[in-house]
Amino acid sequence: MELVMPIVIAFVLSYALVKKVNVFEAFTDGARDGIKTLFNIAPTLIGLIVSVSMLKASGALTAVCDALSPLFSKIGFPSELLPMTILRPVSGGGSTALLNQVLRTSGPDSFVGRCASVIAGSTETTFYAITMYYGAVGIKKIRHTLFASLMADFTAAVIAVVSVKLFY
Repeated sequence: MELVMPIVIAFVLSYALVKKVNVFEAFTDGARDGIKTLFNIAPTLIGLIVSVSMLKASGALTAVCDALSPLFSKIGFPSELLPMTILRPVSGGGSTALLNQVLRTSGPDSFVGRCASVIAGSTETTFYAITMYYGAVGIKKIRHTLFASLMADFTAAVIAVVSVKLFY
């Protein structure tokens, strides 16, 4: 395992020598392009981070979960999973913290713990992905991407609960 990176570096340098590529120039061009990309996506990324922080600090997440809890409990969706399910498309770090909280309180082998684990593995940080990928290439109009992605996240969360009920 310790030799993986030196082997990869040796392979890349050998390949560059065979193809007669100026490695240093290619590296500096890539670094220059990376910095340009960073400056292009920084404003939207900063806005997303501030928005997530405000969502958590304002208590809006708790209010939304309290409002949706009766509806979701009627379809058999555990109310303990609502905060994580709502926050997952917005913040990977925040939803991981909520996953850890669910696993600590309910246990990893409980129904809720298993559902939370499946949700964490089958949903996406939608807003982050759209911000990063679309921002990197300068796309301003996301059209139906957000709606379709959020519907996919919702479907994944519901199917996670159904799957855990079926298989465990």
